[in-house]
Amino acid sequence: MLKKIMAANWKMYKTRDDASRTARELVVAVGDKLPDDREVLLIPPFTALYGVSEMLAGQTGYFLGGQNFYPEQEGAYTGEISPQQLTDCGCSFALVGHSERRHVLGERDDFLAEKVLYGLNSNLKIILCIGETIEERKQGLVEQVLLGQLEKGLARAGQVKAENFIIAYEPVWAIGTGETAGPEDIAQAHDLIRSWLEPNQQEGKDIRILYGGSVKPDNCATIISLDNVDGVLVGGASLKADSFSKIVTA
Repeated sequence: MLKKIMAANWKMYKTRDDASRTARELVVAVGDKLPDDREVLLIPPFTALYGVSEMLAGQTGYFLGGQNFYPEQEGAYTGEISPQQLTDCGCSFALVGHSERRHVLGERDDFLAEKVLYGLNSNLKIILCIGETIEERKQGLVEQVLLGQLEKGLARAGQVKAENFIIAYEPVWAIGTGETAGPEDIAQAHDLIRSWLEPNQQEGKDIRILYGGSVKPDNCATIISLDNVDGVLVGGASLKADSFSKIVTA
């Protein structure tokens, strides 16, 4: 059985030294308390990848991921980073389609589908982020939005291996706002995603589904106990080793 993923997305925070120090403090804080059914994924800014990779060297159960990538090996793509450059820094995971990439930076579903395919073919485990805005939720469009983003995101990749592909459900209205979807909201969304995965993917029952959206030490245990919740993708509460260590071991 695949392990739960406790992922920290540090977004555009932390210098190289800050990130390395936080990674080291996290490993010390968790110590030997990392549950056997979990793995920790750190997703720092690009400038900190190599330093964090060094801090995690030799640590069992800890992995490194990239926040984004461009679907080419190399080329005249100023400001971008390739999957090959991520793996060179020690990454084994990468995010695709985070709400900030979709809504702030304008990445479209067809481009995200290209990234999913290219990333998987470049030996990265892909975490595809999906989620609705508050306006879409109020209009009763949750199912349409989630399944649409999921289907379009996998349009080019076809069948995927459960060990290499993960879904992260992040209701946009709960990211960085302090608002958290209630257990019933989370369970319904994850059940909906699973109901699409099982008939459309050969390994759909085993593909992990993470929840992200104002996850904190005091609500994590409840969230990860829900059916079809296979871990969490944490933003603000992952920036300090003390709070994230409590989430990892919740």
